Parts: sequence; C-alpha cells; structure tokens
Amino acid sequence: MTIKHLRALILAAACLSLPLASCAGKKAVTDSPNPILTTATLKVGSAQVLAEIARTEVERERGLMFRKTLDDGKGMLFIFDKDDQLAFWMKNTLIPLSLAYIASDGTIRQIAGLEPQSLATVQAERSVRYALEVPKGWFDRAGVRVGDLVRIADGTDLRALDSAGLN
Repeated sequence: MTIKHLRALILAAACLSLPLASCAGKKAVTDSPNPILTTATLKVGSAQVLAEIARTEVERERGLMFRKTLDDGKGMLFIFDKDDQLAFWMKNTLIPLSLAYIASDGTIRQIAGLEPQSLATVQAERSVRYALEVPKGWFDRAGVRVGDLVRIADGTDLRALDSAGLN
C-alpha cells in the first residue's frame, strides 16, 4: 500500500465517522429536560396551579424527566388526543410527584403518588383524557380530592386547551 492509498483510506474513514459522531452528539439532547413549556393557570378544586402544557408526543414522553426541582403550586398537564386508560412511570424523573388522572369533563378520577426513577407503571383505573403531575403531596396540602374539578383559572373547560395555540 502506498502513502497515497493510505491517505485516501484515512480520509474515507474520517468522512464515514462524521455522521456517527453527530448522532452520538444527539444523546446529550435526549438526556436533558424539556424546555419550559407554554403554561396555563389551572383551578384544581379550590386551589390553583401554574401548569406547563405537554401537548405533543415528544413533550408528553419527556414530561418532567431530568428536572431537579418543581415548586409547590407548579406542575405539568399532559393532554392526550382521546380518552384512554393512561399509564405513567418515572424513568429519569428525579423528583417525587403526585399524579391526578382527569376525565375529559375535568373531573379528577384518581390521585397517585409516584417515586423518583421508578419503572413501575401507574395505570389509570378508567379512561381519562388528562394527567396532572405536581410535587408529591401537593394535592393533599391543597385540599384537592378525587371528584374535584380541574378548569382553566377563568372557569373555562380544560377541553379548550386540547388544540389551543397557547402563548
């Protein structure tokens, strides 16, 4: 093999490795939290929570993963396209959370506690449209119970968020 052939071989190997390096670089992106999403103030029973709205599949899949804190009075509302028997887990979620499964009419159907990093799924007992995650114990501290209604703070039904272009 001549020096000329060796240089060509090295150059070809270097060019072929470029796409692989750029794919590996994307790993860091998947290990980072969602950017702060669009928010809405929700009335939850008689309390209020400022909720980020996770509407797209990517936003829902990432949820609160990799976040290190979540203040009382804040949370994330997951909006799904149709009623379904939803299930959540806590993979890559670092903070303890409480989860409310909410029917399409805004009624809280179930509240559950979620442990950080748990791979155990917590399935809704019946079909629901929404899920609201808040800091663990917030529902109790705020006096929120199964059967309470969740609305947008101005009293509007949650369904207005289903396809709304929030700012």
